[in-house]
Amino acid sequence: MHTKLFIPGPVDVRPEVLEQMSKPMIGHRSKEASHLQRRISDNLRKLFYTENEILLSTTSGSGLMEGSIRSCTKKRAACFSVGAFGTRWYDMAIANNIPADLYEAELGQPTTVEMVDKALATGKYDLITVTHNETSTGIMNPVAEIGVLLKEKYPEIVFCVDAVSSAAGYKIEVDAWGIDVCITSTQKALGLPPGLAICTFSKKAYESAKQVKFRGFYLDLVKLYDTIQKKDYQYPSTPSLSHMYALDYQLGCIMEEGLDQRFARHAEMADYVRAWAEKNFELFAPEGFRSNTVTAIKNTKEISVGGLNKELARRGYAVSNGYGKMKEKTFRIAHMADYKIQDLQELIKQIDDILGL
Repeated sequence: MHTKLFIPGPVDVRPEVLEQMSKPMIGHRSKEASHLQRRISDNLRKLFYTENEILLSTTSGSGLMEGSIRSCTKKRAACFSVGAFGTRWYDMAIANNIPADLYEAELGQPTTVEMVDKALATGKYDLITVTHNETSTGIMNPVAEIGVLLKEKYPEIVFCVDAVSSAAGYKIEVDAWGIDVCITSTQKALGLPPGLAICTFSKKAYESAKQVKFRGFYLDLVKLYDTIQKKDYQYPSTPSLSHMYALDYQLGCIMEEGLDQRFARHAEMADYVRAWAEKNFELFAPEGFRSNTVTAIKNTKEISVGGLNKELARRGYAVSNGYGKMKEKTFRIAHMADYKIQDLQELIKQIDDILGL
């Protein structure tokens, strides 16, 4: 029996998308490969509302997170965290011998404009990292407002954003928000299998990265950028063409659905889950900072989340326990990619039945 995944990735992938991955291989240095990769980049620019270049990497989103902080930090990075994945960016910096400081919000609270301003006023930093959508806590940070701050007071600072679990499920206006590197990956709201990472890459980030001596090799964003410019959207190493076939097809479907319609569908699913959670439990993230792709719910009834998931598995469903130290204290229901409101209604009906709500 197939288990319908309501976890923060990987997500369920439609059969017709999976079928694209079985298409015959082509040479990755062929004109056909260039056309494929250019078409993908053009559609991703529409999705991200940007004129900046698009870079692809055969990694998870963590690959381009590591690549960005290593490639673009000349002096020191300020890493803002509201949970496990914000802290991961700091850990990557330290592991790569990049000078960095970690700024953690109180658990369950967002990264505020005031926090960022206070840190940047020290003059110590030339790059910041912010998580747009933190799946461990269900918080969506005010990235647009942080972008306004940087444009007005710190225009020289490279702005890196982790949109791994929000891109394609929420409208992210990269250019209007002043984002230099905006990262996502395929296994979340894009609705594809894991294995491909994506980022936007501004000219400012590129010029900054060129001044960094030790950018690594495989995840050197300058090398990725230069190669696709010189070789007509071909990459320095062999890419996952199977993922690209699927991404090309799925982006076509996303454009056919319409971006505004897609974002509205995600908002509708989020509103439905939040209303149910507020009626029966409590929401973990504060009002105004709640994710449109995953809802973190306080376990105020002290149910066995593990037990709930075992019974859900018997019925063909899965939700997520709390992450790390939040295990059993919270649980998470994801609502992203190609699910519709009816899918969430079906899931909630099963949970109500199991819990006797």
